[in-house]
Amino acid sequence: MKQCLLGIWLLIPVFCTAQDNKGLPFTISGKLNDVKDTIGWVYISYFNGSSRITDSAKVMNGAYKLKGNIEEPVLSRLTAKPKQETGTEDAVKNEMYSATVYLQHGDIKVESHNVFNSISVKGSKANDDFRRFEAQVQPYSDSMRSYYYQFSSARQAGNTPLMQDIQTKAMTLESYIKEQVFQPFIRNNPSSPVSLFVLQQYAGNGEIDINLIEPLYNALAPELKKYNSAIEIKERIDVDKRTAIGQLAMDFTQNDTLDNPVKLSSLRGKYLLVDFWASWCGPCRQENPNVVKAYQKYKNRGKGFSVLGVSLDRQDAKAAWLKAIHDDRLTWTHVSDLQFWNNAVAKLYGIQSIPQNFLLDPDGRIIGKNLRGDELDQKLEEVLGN
Repeated sequence: MKQCLLGIWLLIPVFCTAQDNKGLPFTISGKLNDVKDTIGWVYISYFNGSSRITDSAKVMNGAYKLKGNIEEPVLSRLTAKPKQETGTEDAVKNEMYSATVYLQHGDIKVESHNVFNSISVKGSKANDDFRRFEAQVQPYSDSMRSYYYQFSSARQAGNTPLMQDIQTKAMTLESYIKEQVFQPFIRNNPSSPVSLFVLQQYAGNGEIDINLIEPLYNALAPELKKYNSAIEIKERIDVDKRTAIGQLAMDFTQNDTLDNPVKLSSLRGKYLLVDFWASWCGPCRQENPNVVKAYQKYKNRGKGFSVLGVSLDRQDAKAAWLKAIHDDRLTWTHVSDLQFWNNAVAKLYGIQSIPQNFLLDPDGRIIGKNLRGDELDQKLEEVLGN
């Protein structure tokens, strides 16, 4: 199932990377009621830009204080650590000993009973907005959680048809809720930082639909568009426009496995699949046999077909990259700067998850995106068939 789907329905935030920025200070003054002297520490975890921040405060007479800096309002998780293990079931402990609080600049007061079973937050309007959003999503949460656990069970059992059926149902429900809950929330709360958070969840980590995302981004208040996460969404929108079907693929040069420079435009004249992958990427390696099959089938058809592999491997993993090329029998040109997610070509093309690919016609124009398995074969048959 898609990562963004699980992020939304299990309320695990999907944080976008962002540039460093001056932090805005916040303080949480917390009070744990009805716990006597059983809790020793309260931990907080959140993202500030691209950095995960973890901090802690000692609990004294039920009180604790946490301080930090954030570059924009962000969702955090508080976790209470008992002085002694209670032997409680993990599922109960997770709900009882943790809570989410939406951080924003200023003084925030958090009061809770029975650890975090009942919690009150004052001083964060963003937290109030997030609770309203949660309440709107709640009627559908049980169904989505059920789909998640059914999918996990089917995957463990190796039941692929059931996995596909569950995913289809989940994606249908997700699309419905995005339309009925997400879109209205963003449009009705254009100045709330939670609307930006919801838009991040809506966009996910893969390819975005600019026909849906751009109008929602445009609906945000100007002050929200100054945040780094909003700037990143705008950059993704701009990249998607530049990599839309019909656009001339942006040219680039990167070194091959022998450190010889390869220029994309030099490969024109054939249909070309620009394939973003990595040796460490399981789904990429699973898809490689399909690409090999397509390459063998169509490389001599019509004007011809070839592949350019762009690897997101690390600087210290060139050997693993070369081994994967050999093991998977990828007998086409491969390039990489071995900079992992900072690969210059990946950043140029807005790649935030792999595998991803772009099919170019002999003139270098994009005629297909993210074609895998039968979809790739069908598209190549369409353009290269007899």
